[in-house]
Amino acid sequence: MLQTFTATTTPDQGPPRLAALRAALAVQGLAGFIVPRADAHQGEYVAARDERLAWLTGFTGSAGFCIVLPDTAGVFIDGRYRLQVRAQVADCFTPVNWPETRPGDWLRDHLADGVVGFDPWLHTAEEIEKIEAQLAGHPVTLRPVANPIDAVWPDQPPPPCGAAVPHPEDLAGESAAAKRARLAEALRAAGQRAAVITLPDSLCWLLNIRGADVPRNPVVQGFAILHDDARVSVFAEPAKFGPETRAHLGDHVTLRPPAAFVPALHTLTGPVRVDRTSAPLAVVQELDAAEVARVWGDDPCRLPKARKNPAEIAATRTAHLRDGAAVVEFLCWLDTQAQAVCAGAKVTEIDVVRGLEGFRRATNQLHDLSFETICGAGPNGAIVHYRVTEDTNRPLAAGELLLVDSGGQYRDGTTDITRTVAVGEPPAEACEAFTRVLQGMIAISRLRWPKGLAGRDLDALARYPLWLAGQDYDHGTGHGVGAFLSVHEGPQRLSRISEVPLDPGMILSNEPGYYREGAFGIRIENLIVVTEAPALPGADARAMLAFETLTFAPIDRRLILSERLSADERGWLDAYHAQVAARIGPMVSPHARAWLDRATRPL
Repeated sequence: MLQTFTATTTPDQGPPRLAALRAALAVQGLAGFIVPRADAHQGEYVAARDERLAWLTGFTGSAGFCIVLPDTAGVFIDGRYRLQVRAQVADCFTPVNWPETRPGDWLRDHLADGVVGFDPWLHTAEEIEKIEAQLAGHPVTLRPVANPIDAVWPDQPPPPCGAAVPHPEDLAGESAAAKRARLAEALRAAGQRAAVITLPDSLCWLLNIRGADVPRNPVVQGFAILHDDARVSVFAEPAKFGPETRAHLGDHVTLRPPAAFVPALHTLTGPVRVDRTSAPLAVVQELDAAEVARVWGDDPCRLPKARKNPAEIAATRTAHLRDGAAVVEFLCWLDTQAQAVCAGAKVTEIDVVRGLEGFRRATNQLHDLSFETICGAGPNGAIVHYRVTEDTNRPLAAGELLLVDSGGQYRDGTTDITRTVAVGEPPAEACEAFTRVLQGMIAISRLRWPKGLAGRDLDALARYPLWLAGQDYDHGTGHGVGAFLSVHEGPQRLSRISEVPLDPGMILSNEPGYYREGAFGIRIENLIVVTEAPALPGADARAMLAFETLTFAPIDRRLILSERLSADERGWLDAYHAQVAARIGPMVSPHARAWLDRATRPL
């Protein structure tokens, strides 16, 4: 599916849609309604049918929510989206900085009393409990209701029905039967009879299948119940599963339609494990209504899925080399385009996005993009998750930076890479910031740490060079990445809020940045995988971990103030560029090879 460049909702559509929703709330006697960017499966990425937040407000970010009240409507967004939201929403919506402002506190300030509705299929128990705790002692209450947006959205798309296909065992590294048995054994050891699975990527990982229900993510939307005898009941549209996939699932996996999910919950014998951070509150309500004993516990697939096995890592390495070759062809082409721009030619962000996608498709192995390409020229680069449209499309200009964040979905792996390049002579302040960002990225790349530490323990190391200059960035340093699954995968992260210990096999991004509103954005991103650190002479006898870099593409030397780098930092970059030349050089065209040799020269 080619990337498109049209906005889903324009600001002029916001006021009438907001008025229609308020009228529906008044009929139900509700003083407000919470509109999250979520679906019943609680994944980060949603199908077109579930883009309720974007339909109402025009905001297309991957995280956030809106609270609609009679006289105000707040759109809650984190630091990644504070520039983007102002460009996308109409004046009838008020951006609210989140998580600095908590939803319960905002409701206390903006609503004297009344009932605020929410769809229990679109919120976790944890989310609602937090808001209710913030409202304690205040005469505002929350009430689960049928979603009123579905009643006022006249052309809401139908539920997705993409085909489910088997994922080969040689790429998965373990049979689905072995996974089911391993997780069922853990349930028995914990004294649990079953576990509810709601995350699409967990379902796909467990059963070694892939799908096409969500753009850019090869997942199957559905619910599942894993029983302690290794049986799995799957609740998804049967039409998704053809004869080959049904045969692949085998006799111990039962397919049932989505409508059978709630009745099946009522028949379970507890204790049933439910993940309070990912299962919809409606699941909890149904189990409680049926008096089925439940216990809180992690989705049983999340950590096993995050800890990639040797086969998955080997396949991912292959995917990154292929993708790296496509990116090098693109960067060579882009350098020529930048020279043309400096000579007076017009090249736009959309031209760049189409060019990059063309090089990936030329591999003849691209399944899809892994997300909509972020391509920000000049000030658009300061919008962290900027997505170009026909209305915002900006020409490249001499003396500016271009930020390109992109990735591919291949059958053997998922890629995600960001490169920031100079168009002509870059401004001095941009080179200074770029060098600091590079120092932070190198610090993470070179890191060794004692086993047991989490992302929150490492995140500051990437920020240290920026902090010394009074600068920072409003996003995490890295997210988890799947193996031909979601490009954003939990629970592992490089973030000050992540408490999940990093384990060998976890794949993460390493992407510090810096963004100056109205001027430029900088981000440098490689994917890395956690490995056992090799022993060092004289080191303590303690388990240490390290990162292996998976991404191979040059970093723009024109933006680096080499005298600011330490000898170790220069040594890392020169060694990395030597690896890029050695591994990618034989895979690209002669013209790109000559460009690559110049781009990877030692500093």
